[in-house]
Amino acid sequence: MNLIDFFLHLDEYLSILVGQFGWGSYLILFGVVFLETGLVFTPFLPGDSLIFVASTLAAQEIMDIKLLWALFTVAAITGDSVNYWVGSRLGKKIIHEKGLLKVEYLKRTEDFYAKYGKKTIIIARFIPIIRTFAPFVAGIARMNYRTFLIYNICGGIAWVSLFTLTGYFFGELPWVQDNLHILIVLIIVVSLLPPIWEYIKSRK
Repeated sequence: MNLIDFFLHLDEYLSILVGQFGWGSYLILFGVVFLETGLVFTPFLPGDSLIFVASTLAAQEIMDIKLLWALFTVAAITGDSVNYWVGSRLGKKIIHEKGLLKVEYLKRTEDFYAKYGKKTIIIARFIPIIRTFAPFVAGIARMNYRTFLIYNICGGIAWVSLFTLTGYFFGELPWVQDNLHILIVLIIVVSLLPPIWEYIKSRK
């Protein structure tokens, strides 16, 4: 319940974070996005909603939108790169010897690769859980790193730009400020629809 409350009132928690840590809050936000994309063990961390809500605070001049965009973009790209190298070097050991990952998440990601190929690196950016596992699986499959990096950069820029720009340009609207918790839930639900649909089709 505390986790649900955290997601629903992310704007309030971020405001408190900025008030307590000042410029250090930027480093904390960078770390959250980096961990969500860089470690296969932390797919539960907020990505879409965190970037969107932080950008609404920038619209209220509580944070700096240019700095947010730059930090989130770097975090997304470097996070995926780290995840790729972990997959290429330790992926099989983590899966088979340690058994620390849910096989269903890996299978779902592999299905995405089978359907969308290399474009999965970009498409997965907008889908929770798949976003975290896509670079890991690419590393296990030993995808050419230069090819991976190109898709990684394109996907990272597109993902961060979408949520920073929408959060920033709509963040000043009174309706958005009054119903931000509803928008957070909507972002989560919409982003989860593609993997749910793929799962339903695979069951059929």
